[in-house]
Amino acid sequence: MLGRRAYSSGSARVATGNMRIDIIHVSDPEDPGVAAFRNVQERDLTGRQGLFVAEGAVVLRQLAAPSSLCRMKALLIAEHRLESMADVVAAAPEDATILAAPQEVLDRIAGFHLHRGLLGLGEKPQAPELETFLAGLGEEAVILAAAGVGNHDNIGGLFRNAAAFGAAAVVLDDRCADPFYRKAIRVSVGAVLRTPCPRPLPLGRTVEALEQAGFEIVALTPGAEEPLTALRPGGRRALLVGSEGPGLPAPVIARCRPVAIPMSGGFDSLNVATAAAIALHQMTRTG
Repeated sequence: MLGRRAYSSGSARVATGNMRIDIIHVSDPEDPGVAAFRNVQERDLTGRQGLFVAEGAVVLRQLAAPSSLCRMKALLIAEHRLESMADVVAAAPEDATILAAPQEVLDRIAGFHLHRGLLGLGEKPQAPELETFLAGLGEEAVILAAAGVGNHDNIGGLFRNAAAFGAAAVVLDDRCADPFYRKAIRVSVGAVLRTPCPRPLPLGRTVEALEQAGFEIVALTPGAEEPLTALRPGGRRALLVGSEGPGLPAPVIARCRPVAIPMSGGFDSLNVATAAAIALHQMTRTG
Protein backbone atom coordinates (compact mmCIF):
# COMPACT_ATOMS: atom_id res chain seq x y z
CA MET A 1 0.00 0.00 0.00
CA LEU A 2 1.14 3.52 -0.74
CA GLY A 3 1.30 5.96 2.14
CA ARG A 4 3.41 9.01 2.83
CA ARG A 5 4.85 7.67 6.08
CA ALA A 6 4.94 3.97 5.26
CA TYR A 7 8.59 3.77 4.28
CA SER A 8 11.73 2.92 6.18
CA SER A 9 14.25 4.78 4.02
CA GLY A 10 13.75 8.12 5.77
CA SER A 11 11.42 11.07 5.33
CA ALA A 12 11.49 14.84 5.60
CA ARG A 13 9.19 17.80 5.28
CA VAL A 14 10.04 20.16 2.47
CA ALA A 15 8.72 23.69 2.06
CA THR A 16 6.89 24.29 -1.23
CA GLY A 17 5.59 27.85 -1.43
CA ASN A 18 3.35 28.31 1.59
CA MET A 19 3.02 24.56 2.12
CA ARG A 20 5.18 21.94 3.78
CA ILE A 21 5.05 18.64 1.93
CA ASP A 22 6.14 15.26 3.25
CA ILE A 23 8.90 13.91 1.01
CA ILE A 24 10.01 10.33 1.59
CA HIS A 25 13.65 9.86 0.63
CA VAL A 26 14.49 6.40 -0.71
CA SER A 27 18.05 5.11 -0.65
CA ASP A 28 17.40 1.39 -1.22
CA PRO A 29 16.03 0.35 -4.67
CA GLU A 30 14.65 -2.81 -3.05
CA ASP A 31 12.51 -0.83 -0.59
CA PRO A 32 9.01 -2.40 -0.74
CA GLY A 33 7.53 1.09 -0.79
CA VAL A 34 8.63 1.65 -4.38
CA ALA A 35 7.26 -1.64 -5.72
CA ALA A 36 4.72 0.13 -7.93
CA PHE A 37 7.56 1.76 -9.89
CA ARG A 38 9.86 -1.25 -10.17
CA ASN A 39 10.83 -2.61 -13.63
CA VAL A 40 8.61 -0.14 -15.43
CA GLN A 41 9.22 -1.36 -18.98
CA GLU A 42 8.37 -5.00 -18.25
CA ARG A 43 5.20 -4.16 -16.33
CA ASP A 44 3.98 -1.80 -19.04
CA LEU A 45 3.00 -4.90 -20.98
CA THR A 46 1.09 -6.66 -18.22
CA GLY A 47 -1.21 -3.96 -16.82
CA ARG A 48 -1.44 -2.44 -13.36
CA GLN A 49 -4.99 -3.15 -12.12
CA GLY A 50 -6.44 0.23 -13.04
CA LEU A 51 -3.23 2.20 -12.47
CA PHE A 52 -0.69 3.60 -14.93
CA VAL A 53 2.80 5.09 -14.89
CA ALA A 54 3.41 8.54 -16.36
CA GLU A 55 6.83 9.91 -17.23
CA GLY A 56 8.33 13.36 -17.67
CA ALA A 57 7.66 16.91 -16.52
CA VAL A 58 5.06 17.82 -19.15
CA VAL A 59 3.00 14.70 -18.53
CA LEU A 60 3.21 14.97 -14.74
CA ARG A 61 2.00 18.55 -14.91
CA GLN A 62 -0.97 17.32 -16.93
CA LEU A 63 -1.63 14.64 -14.31
CA ALA A 64 -1.55 17.27 -11.55
CA ALA A 65 -3.66 19.82 -13.45
CA PRO A 66 -7.31 20.50 -12.59
CA SER A 67 -8.25 19.39 -16.12
CA SER A 68 -6.92 15.86 -15.50
CA LEU A 69 -9.51 13.08 -15.44
CA CYS A 70 -7.07 10.88 -13.52
CA ARG A 71 -6.09 10.84 -9.87
CA MET A 72 -2.44 11.03 -8.88
CA LYS A 73 -1.46 8.25 -6.46
CA ALA A 74 2.31 8.77 -6.15
CA LEU A 75 5.36 10.59 -7.49
CA LEU A 76 8.92 9.29 -7.70
CA ILE A 77 11.34 12.13 -8.40
CA ALA A 78 15.11 12.29 -8.73
CA GLU A 79 16.39 14.40 -5.87
CA HIS A 80 18.01 16.94 -8.19
CA ARG A 81 14.59 17.57 -9.83
CA LEU A 82 12.67 18.33 -6.64
CA GLU A 83 13.05 22.09 -6.83
CA SER A 84 12.02 22.31 -10.48
CA MET A 85 8.97 20.10 -9.82
CA ALA A 86 7.80 21.94 -6.68
CA ASP A 87 4.57 22.99 -8.42
CA VAL A 88 3.64 19.39 -9.18
CA VAL A 89 4.48 18.26 -5.65
CA ALA A 90 2.33 21.07 -4.24
CA ALA A 91 -0.59 20.08 -6.51
CA ALA A 92 -0.54 16.42 -5.44
CA PRO A 93 -3.54 15.15 -3.45
CA GLU A 94 -3.02 15.01 0.29
CA ASP A 95 -3.07 11.22 0.30
CA ALA A 96 -0.56 10.87 -2.56
CA THR A 97 2.87 9.46 -1.80
CA ILE A 98 5.82 11.71 -2.70
CA LEU A 99 9.12 9.87 -3.07
CA ALA A 100 12.59 11.17 -3.89
CA ALA A 101 15.72 9.19 -4.67
CA PRO A 102 19.21 9.77 -6.04
CA GLN A 103 19.33 9.34 -9.82
CA GLU A 104 21.27 6.08 -9.62
CA VAL A 105 18.71 4.60 -7.20
CA LEU A 106 15.86 5.79 -9.39
CA ASP A 107 17.43 4.09 -12.41
CA ARG A 108 17.73 0.80 -10.53
CA ILE A 109 14.09 1.00 -9.43
CA ALA A 110 12.83 1.70 -12.93
CA GLY A 111 15.12 -0.88 -14.54
CA PHE A 112 16.62 1.55 -17.08
CA HIS A 113 18.26 4.96 -17.17
CA LEU A 114 15.43 7.40 -16.57
CA HIS A 115 17.09 10.56 -17.83
CA ARG A 116 13.97 12.65 -17.15
CA GLY A 117 14.17 11.59 -13.51
CA LEU A 118 10.40 11.75 -13.06
CA LEU A 119 7.70 9.10 -12.69
CA GLY A 120 4.12 9.34 -11.53
CA LEU A 121 1.57 6.70 -10.61
CA GLY A 122 -2.00 7.53 -11.56
CA GLU A 123 -5.42 5.96 -11.38
CA LYS A 124 -7.35 5.53 -14.61
CA PRO A 125 -10.74 7.25 -14.79
CA GLN A 126 -13.90 5.20 -14.93
CA ALA A 127 -14.64 4.88 -18.65
CA PRO A 128 -18.24 5.89 -19.45
CA GLU A 129 -20.48 3.73 -21.59
CA LEU A 130 -20.37 4.98 -25.17
CA GLU A 131 -24.11 5.43 -25.68
CA THR A 132 -24.52 7.38 -22.44
CA PHE A 133 -21.50 9.56 -23.17
CA LEU A 134 -22.63 10.43 -26.70
CA ALA A 135 -26.09 11.40 -25.47
CA GLY A 136 -24.56 14.09 -23.28
CA LEU A 137 -22.58 15.83 -26.03
CA GLY A 138 -23.61 19.07 -27.72
CA GLU A 139 -25.08 19.47 -31.17
CA GLU A 140 -21.78 20.73 -32.61
CA ALA A 141 -19.58 18.08 -31.00
CA VAL A 142 -16.71 16.58 -33.00
CA ILE A 143 -15.12 13.35 -31.84
CA LEU A 144 -12.23 11.29 -33.12
CA ALA A 145 -12.84 7.54 -33.51
CA ALA A 146 -10.20 4.91 -34.30
CA ALA A 147 -10.46 1.29 -35.39
CA GLY A 148 -7.70 -1.30 -35.04
CA VAL A 149 -4.87 1.16 -34.29
CA GLY A 150 -2.44 -1.02 -32.37
CA ASN A 151 0.66 1.19 -32.38
CA HIS A 152 1.10 3.08 -29.10
CA ASP A 153 2.86 6.01 -30.78
CA ASN A 154 -0.13 6.46 -33.10
CA ILE A 155 -2.60 6.21 -30.23
CA GLY A 156 -0.68 8.90 -28.36
CA GLY A 157 -0.62 11.06 -31.49
CA LEU A 158 -4.38 10.70 -31.96
CA PHE A 159 -5.06 11.88 -28.42
CA ARG A 160 -2.67 14.81 -28.85
CA ASN A 161 -4.47 15.84 -32.04
CA ALA A 162 -7.89 15.49 -30.42
CA ALA A 163 -6.86 17.80 -27.60
CA ALA A 164 -5.23 20.29 -29.96
CA PHE A 165 -8.33 20.66 -32.14
CA GLY A 166 -10.94 20.55 -29.39
CA ALA A 167 -12.44 17.13 -30.05
CA ALA A 168 -14.93 16.16 -27.35
CA ALA A 169 -13.54 12.63 -27.01
CA VAL A 170 -11.47 9.87 -28.53
CA VAL A 171 -13.48 6.72 -29.18
CA LEU A 172 -11.44 3.53 -29.63
CA ASP A 173 -12.71 0.16 -30.75
CA ASP A 174 -11.76 -2.99 -28.87
CA ARG A 175 -8.79 -3.72 -31.17
CA CYS A 176 -6.93 -0.49 -30.41
CA ALA A 177 -3.92 -0.30 -28.11
CA ASP A 178 -4.31 0.84 -24.51
CA PRO A 179 -3.95 4.65 -24.38
CA PHE A 180 -2.66 4.38 -20.79
CA TYR A 181 0.47 2.55 -21.88
CA ARG A 182 3.37 4.72 -20.71
CA LYS A 183 4.66 5.50 -24.20
CA ALA A 184 1.21 6.42 -25.50
CA ILE A 185 0.78 8.86 -22.61
CA ARG A 186 4.21 10.36 -23.28
CA VAL A 187 3.62 10.78 -27.04
CA SER A 188 0.27 12.41 -26.29
CA VAL A 189 2.11 14.93 -24.05
CA GLY A 190 -0.46 14.07 -21.40
CA ALA A 191 -3.57 14.51 -23.56
CA VAL A 192 -4.61 10.94 -22.70
CA LEU A 193 -5.04 12.10 -19.09
CA ARG A 194 -7.51 14.88 -19.93
CA THR A 195 -9.45 13.60 -22.96
CA PRO A 196 -12.61 11.52 -22.40
CA CYS A 197 -12.40 8.01 -23.80
CA PRO A 198 -15.53 5.85 -23.47
CA ARG A 199 -15.39 2.11 -22.92
CA PRO A 200 -14.17 0.39 -26.14
CA LEU A 201 -16.66 -1.64 -28.16
CA PRO A 202 -16.36 -3.75 -31.32
CA LEU A 203 -16.25 -1.50 -34.39
CA GLY A 204 -19.73 -2.45 -35.61
CA ARG A 205 -21.31 -1.51 -32.28
CA THR A 206 -19.29 1.72 -32.20
CA VAL A 207 -20.61 2.75 -35.61
CA GLU A 208 -24.15 1.82 -34.60
CA ALA A 209 -23.93 3.89 -31.42
CA LEU A 210 -22.65 6.90 -33.35
CA GLU A 211 -25.44 6.59 -35.90
CA GLN A 212 -28.12 6.32 -33.21
CA ALA A 213 -26.71 9.40 -31.46
CA GLY A 214 -27.09 11.44 -34.62
CA PHE A 215 -23.42 11.70 -35.59
CA GLU A 216 -22.39 11.94 -39.21
CA ILE A 217 -19.47 9.52 -39.47
CA VAL A 218 -16.71 10.78 -41.74
CA ALA A 219 -14.48 7.86 -42.76
CA LEU A 220 -10.97 8.89 -43.78
CA THR A 221 -9.88 6.58 -46.60
CA PRO A 222 -7.57 7.13 -49.61
CA GLY A 223 -10.06 5.51 -51.98
CA ALA A 224 -12.82 8.08 -51.42
CA GLU A 225 -13.98 10.29 -54.28
CA GLU A 226 -14.96 13.23 -52.07
CA PRO A 227 -11.99 15.37 -50.98
CA LEU A 228 -11.59 16.38 -47.37
CA THR A 229 -11.70 20.04 -48.42
CA ALA A 230 -15.39 19.64 -49.31
CA LEU A 231 -16.24 19.28 -45.62
CA ARG A 232 -17.52 22.32 -43.79
CA PRO A 233 -17.71 22.53 -39.99
CA GLY A 234 -21.09 22.04 -38.36
CA GLY A 235 -23.27 19.45 -36.67
CA ARG A 236 -22.43 16.33 -34.76
CA ARG A 237 -19.56 14.57 -36.51
CA ALA A 238 -17.22 11.68 -35.83
CA LEU A 239 -13.97 11.35 -37.74
CA LEU A 240 -13.23 7.63 -38.16
CA VAL A 241 -9.68 6.47 -38.95
CA GLY A 242 -8.29 2.96 -39.34
CA SER A 243 -4.94 1.28 -38.97
CA GLU A 244 -2.18 1.95 -41.46
CA GLY A 245 -2.16 -0.67 -44.19
CA PRO A 246 -5.51 -2.45 -43.89
CA GLY A 247 -7.43 0.77 -43.20
CA LEU A 248 -11.15 0.61 -42.50
CA PRO A 249 -13.28 -2.39 -43.54
CA ALA A 250 -15.28 -1.80 -46.73
CA PRO A 251 -18.66 -2.55 -45.07
CA VAL A 252 -17.94 0.12 -42.45
CA ILE A 253 -16.88 2.68 -45.05
CA ALA A 254 -20.15 2.03 -46.88
CA ARG A 255 -22.09 3.14 -43.78
CA CYS A 256 -20.10 6.39 -43.50
CA ARG A 257 -19.29 9.48 -45.52
CA PRO A 258 -15.90 8.57 -47.04
CA VAL A 259 -13.46 11.41 -47.71
CA ALA A 260 -9.85 11.47 -48.86
CA ILE A 261 -6.89 13.81 -48.45
CA PRO A 262 -5.67 14.61 -51.99
CA MET A 263 -1.97 13.77 -52.41
CA SER A 264 0.64 13.91 -55.11
CA GLY A 265 3.72 11.99 -56.12
CA GLY A 266 2.04 8.60 -56.14
CA PHE A 267 1.42 8.52 -52.40
CA ASP A 268 -2.02 7.45 -51.26
CA SER A 269 -1.73 7.49 -47.46
CA LEU A 270 -0.26 9.27 -44.46
CA ASN A 271 0.58 8.23 -40.95
CA VAL A 272 -2.79 7.82 -39.23
CA ALA A 273 -2.07 10.49 -36.62
CA THR A 274 -0.94 12.96 -39.29
CA ALA A 275 -4.00 12.29 -41.42
CA ALA A 276 -6.29 12.69 -38.41
CA ALA A 277 -4.71 16.05 -37.54
CA ILE A 278 -5.31 17.38 -41.05
CA ALA A 279 -8.91 16.17 -41.04
CA LEU A 280 -9.67 17.49 -37.55
CA HIS A 281 -8.36 20.91 -38.56
CA GLN A 282 -10.72 20.90 -41.55
CA MET A 283 -13.68 19.78 -39.45
CA THR A 284 -13.17 22.24 -36.60
CA ARG A 285 -11.81 25.38 -38.27
CA THR A 286 -13.77 28.54 -37.66
CA GLY A 287 -12.37 30.83 -40.33
